[in-house]
Amino acid sequence: MSTPSRFTVREAAESRRAIRQYLPTDVPEADLREIIRQVRLAPSPNNMQPWRFVVVRDPAMRARVLPLAQNQKQVASAPALIVLYADTDDVIATADEFIHPGFDQPKRARVKANFLKNFAAQPLEKRQSFAHGIGYIALGYLLLAAEAMGYQTSPMIGFDAEAMAELLHLPATATIPALVAIGRGDEPGLPHHRHSVERISRFV
Repeated sequence: MSTPSRFTVREAAESRRAIRQYLPTDVPEADLREIIRQVRLAPSPNNMQPWRFVVVRDPAMRARVLPLAQNQKQVASAPALIVLYADTDDVIATADEFIHPGFDQPKRARVKANFLKNFAAQPLEKRQSFAHGIGYIALGYLLLAAEAMGYQTSPMIGFDAEAMAELLHLPATATIPALVAIGRGDEPGLPHHRHSVERISRFV
């Protein structure tokens, strides 16, 4: 049974810090599955859901990941590492899976045909870039879901994506937006230092 969420979205956002030192306390698989269950509800254009996850819990595998992630200490310290990647080839090959079951057969056929015409025909790099951006939406959900369940995280973009993909046997066309260390924090982290609402927004 997974740990229930403890915070509201607002509380999770206000309490979250980037934590790099973790307690040697395991993150149960049930909790990791519950976090991913929540993440899969993130918004996704056309409902394509290109995000995929590799959860690295084995210490030996995390030791192999460490030099590929610029030896960032949270990779070694955290009891789990979530590799977020996007796979557009899998999305295209399984397009029937993301079309809403409430659609009748003619509409399902139209939605699939339009998707394949407008997305599958794009160059690979354009598809990857688009899916990479959608992956960041999932990343935001992941950080808040983990925090709400009492876990701390550290998202990372400093890593060798090609070597990481090879190590984890990801598809050749996969793109990796981020790695996320997750566990029980062993440091408070720095207090938030953010721009004010007035500094970053305009209302017209």
